[in-house]
Amino acid sequence: MARNVLYPLYQLGNPQLRVFRTNFFIQLVRPGSAQPEDTVQFRIPMEMTRVDLRNYLERIYSVPVAAVRTRVQHGSNRKRDHRNVRVKKPDYKVAYVQLAHGQTFTFPDLFPEKKPSPEGEGGPVEGGLPEELLEGQRKGLSHDPRRGGVPGWFGL
Repeated sequence: MARNVLYPLYQLGNPQLRVFRTNFFIQLVRPGSAQPEDTVQFRIPMEMTRVDLRNYLERIYSVPVAAVRTRVQHGSNRKRDHRNVRVKKPDYKVAYVQLAHGQTFTFPDLFPEKKPSPEGEGGPVEGGLPEELLEGQRKGLSHDPRRGGVPGWFGL
């Protein structure tokens, strides 16, 4: 699981305790499309294999894994730098981990939507002043086809 580890196979004396720490770092990724509840998506290093990921999750995090599928996502090659030379984003590997039978995973909602408070409890003052301000901002940001894509704030 760890790479570039060199240690002697046998040492004289009492057995030596060895602690192995992995050199891999994985990222939990919110899936772009809907997936089954028992499937989790990770972004992993290119050198990491399916077996490495399975051992990583089972041994370190005690997560029961049923199957691991991987694919290589090629980085974009469309951008150009200031010298008009193409700049390629690095490739990365995506792993889809199917959890064992009965295990489910839902991505946590880190930033839940705030529910609007009732008008009487510290809400906006009467007269609807915030709505008027928002309407004025929307009007100023509206797209005018005669301006050819020039924003409204750029003008006399």
